[in-house]
Amino acid sequence: MSSINYQTLSFEYRRCAEQDAVAATTDPARHPVIVVGAGPVGLATAIDLAQQGIPVVLVDDDCSLATGSRAICFSKRSLDIFDRLGCGDRMVDKGISWNVGKVFLQEEMVYTFNLLPEAGHHRPAFINLQQYYVEGFLLERAQSLSNIDIRWKSKVVGLQQHGEPGSADAFVTLTIETPEGEYALCGRYVVAADGSRSPIRNMMGLDSKGRVFKDRFLIADVKMEAEFPSERWFWFDPPFHPNQSVLLHRQPDNVWRIDFQLGWDADPALEKTPERVLPRVRALLGPDVKFELEWVSVYTFSCLRMERFRHGNVLFVGDAAHLVSPFGARGANSGFQDAENVAWKLAMVLDGRAPDALLDTYASEREYAADENIRNSTRSTDFITPKSPVSRTFRDAVLKLARKHPFARQLANSGRLSVPAVLRDSTLNSTDNDGFEGKMVPGASCVDAPVLSNGAPAWLLAQLGNAFTGVVFCGKDGIDAATQRALKALQTGSIPFRLVVVASHGIRHAVHDLDDAVVLEDAEGLAWSRYDAMPGTFYLIRPDQHVCARWRTFDATQIDAALKRALCVEGVA
Repeated sequence: MSSINYQTLSFEYRRCAEQDAVAATTDPARHPVIVVGAGPVGLATAIDLAQQGIPVVLVDDDCSLATGSRAICFSKRSLDIFDRLGCGDRMVDKGISWNVGKVFLQEEMVYTFNLLPEAGHHRPAFINLQQYYVEGFLLERAQSLSNIDIRWKSKVVGLQQHGEPGSADAFVTLTIETPEGEYALCGRYVVAADGSRSPIRNMMGLDSKGRVFKDRFLIADVKMEAEFPSERWFWFDPPFHPNQSVLLHRQPDNVWRIDFQLGWDADPALEKTPERVLPRVRALLGPDVKFELEWVSVYTFSCLRMERFRHGNVLFVGDAAHLVSPFGARGANSGFQDAENVAWKLAMVLDGRAPDALLDTYASEREYAADENIRNSTRSTDFITPKSPVSRTFRDAVLKLARKHPFARQLANSGRLSVPAVLRDSTLNSTDNDGFEGKMVPGASCVDAPVLSNGAPAWLLAQLGNAFTGVVFCGKDGIDAATQRALKALQTGSIPFRLVVVASHGIRHAVHDLDDAVVLEDAEGLAWSRYDAMPGTFYLIRPDQHVCARWRTFDATQIDAALKRALCVEGVA
């Protein structure tokens, strides 16, 4: 458990080599990647790139972490990403884990739901953790990596792109403003993770379009000793806040997040005053509960996105690219998925293993995911804040029916909680026609399962790493010699390729000639079940742990073609 007060940390500005180059009138160095914005998504992008051997310059116009709790709900998929980035345990150990939510109409519980009802998962459905902890843990991980150069008090005030987009000589020059003046910072690619107001987006003359909802919500972070369970509680029209909605979440350090719907006519400045906030909290908690306010904010719902997430050698991620309302926890969680998507593709392009065109698929895949998130977020907002008497009548009728009827619970919507988009139509996928069932279709993010590694308990996702990975399932007869020779040839090919063998009946006879393979035992049978495996089933997994192809039987030619397709290599139909 951390004892550092991350809200009060500040970091020193330091002079960099480019400033000395300006003084010496020499040309500045050209960096592979510059990430702008040291928030959660920018930090995750920099760490992911650095772990794949790509040097990164990370610039931020501030010198501190987030103030207030801000984003607090981090999904199982984000926890899987944090594990791969080397800080998952810290997040989970500090965070409040939860799987269960409850929905109330007035004083009566309408229904409850469990987001992770089955056993055999390494991580919970969600943790609640203040954003300053998330940023702090990611920052400490970034500081441990020697190929990340973090520059504080470095504000981007100018941007110029050079060369033909997509060509090897294309690059970007940023003008950086510091306490010691301006200097030029050059990079082949720039990742803009500079938030919802994105100065880079603005200076490039780009915008985000969508919908702003005419309602306001008050966030109150309240420190108290309380008996509420570690669950998500959502009230429609409660007696302590009539005709509006309220959301309650527990955070670490005995802090509770309470969201109060206010209505569009509420005065944001007035509603943040203690005279307005304290009575609202007191009405919820009762007269005898002692509490103190930690942080207060008023926000408005917006669902917006840029038309395109790639513009030349500048790629937009997180809130800079898309913005959703907070109910459903789709903002930061989708930003982490942006980060992992863009990082492996940049690494492959910069290593010369893929053409620049691979980066176009970052844009197409994450634009599709943004549309899905915006669609779900909009539906949630429309249900939570009905804009007409008819929609209010419909909502209340649905909630009353949901008390007894499961079909109505599918219509009730207090915020469809974040799940990773299934990239079914990605051009990086290969045809899926081998009679599979289950959710692990091409485009899906891999699900975890308990396994044994050298007889010790382990988890499947931890074995996949940051490279392309082949997962082969073998039964009691192991893998035949011809298949092993073909697998070994693939491992030593031009594309980095990791092999994981998942054996169903012990590992002694699983492999004979695959010294570099990771051999696991599926003692509980959950990996085989979740991947609908049979002896010989083969999955090809991308570096961001999304499925890009699967077969019932091993075919080296098909696997090689699928690898090339997943990297946009020419000559693959």
